[in-house]
Amino acid sequence: MIRLARVGARKQPFYRIVVIEKDRARNGRSIEFVGTYNPRTNPATVLLKHERISYWRSVGAQLTPTIEKLIAKHPAPAPTAPAPTTDETSTKPAAPAPEPTTESAAESAGESAAEPASESAAA
Repeated sequence: MIRLARVGARKQPFYRIVVIEKDRARNGRSIEFVGTYNPRTNPATVLLKHERISYWRSVGAQLTPTIEKLIAKHPAPAPTAPAPTTDETSTKPAAPAPEPTTESAAESAGESAAEPASESAAA
């Protein structure tokens, strides 16, 4: 059975939506926690694990009337088809490493040419 279990403080209701055996107490040991319901917010906050609720319903779990209303007001979002993605790394060739600019190449060549000239002038 899927029903509400109250966990809030006195005069501050907050509920867990739980899967529990029918014979157990309202706040007894549950099988699984499948959502929350907070009636104190405006509008009331409801968080549901729709895939788990549908699983438990498929194996025979019954819903309380309150839970049926909550699920009807907050249906599962429609599954959206994922946009086709292309792996950009496989379609584009790898960019070549940048080569040194002509100015930096000339400077390095000029420095190496200037060094031997200064050595010959010193000798």
